[in-house]
Amino acid sequence: MADVHEHGYEAPAVAGSGAIALGVAASVSILGPVRVLARSDGSAWRAEERVERLCAKTDGADASRIKVTTSPNDLEGCDLVVEAIVEDADAKASMLAGLREICPDADLATTTSSLGIAELGERAGIADRFYGLHVFNPVPRMELIELCLPATLAPEIGARARAFCSALRKHVVEVPDEAGFVVNRLLFPYLFDAVRLLDELGLDPIEVDACMSKGAGQPMGPLQLLDFVGLDVSVAIGEKLHAASGKEGHAPPQRLVSMVAAGKLGRKSGEGFYEY
Repeated sequence: MADVHEHGYEAPAVAGSGAIALGVAASVSILGPVRVLARSDGSAWRAEERVERLCAKTDGADASRIKVTTSPNDLEGCDLVVEAIVEDADAKASMLAGLREICPDADLATTTSSLGIAELGERAGIADRFYGLHVFNPVPRMELIELCLPATLAPEIGARARAFCSALRKHVVEVPDEAGFVVNRLLFPYLFDAVRLLDELGLDPIEVDACMSKGAGQPMGPLQLLDFVGLDVSVAIGEKLHAASGKEGHAPPQRLVSMVAAGKLGRKSGEGFYEY
């Protein structure tokens, strides 16, 4: 592959069409063309509508530079593919193994927030060209990228990854290949404690959130944030953190698990700790 150019990559793509995937695509469109791989025609139509709205609210973004496709073969010739699908190791490994075949010369990255990078890369057979690119929702507005460059990665790929993040005008922290990296290891015990307080103190969600937003200066209360992230996603992250660390604070509270079982997933389902 060619030497690093100012953006790190010339033909990037995103595999996925959820909020994180489309946020990455909108951010990358500031630099130039980007392709998005959606799972179905319905997902592609929704993605096209959402990127229009996202780009309209993002300085320098251009929806006309984003090509949404349902054909993996349309990613052939890309030099970077960022996988951003459901937080499930089997699904990610399968997607990445397929991308390995379609894009044999491309660097591959994942937006996982809780899975081991080296382990996932080994499962997909891409350990020497695979890294973690943990962005935060909403991607165009959030400044941080947790960049995980495992020991198995070829050095020149790390240089391209750093150039890419710099071109996106993000603040980069290189983090070790540990479950949850830094943000989620610190954040989720706090969020889960807020859920436990509801039962222990008999408070309403709006009261707990007001304490942290108005008293501690947080932009969003912890229960509002859980609804925003998705309660199902939060439980999955907590289970992975707890399995890796054994720390009780990383285990999702039973109340949260029960809400997910009842279909209360937060904003995306219309109901979580609040109704939407």
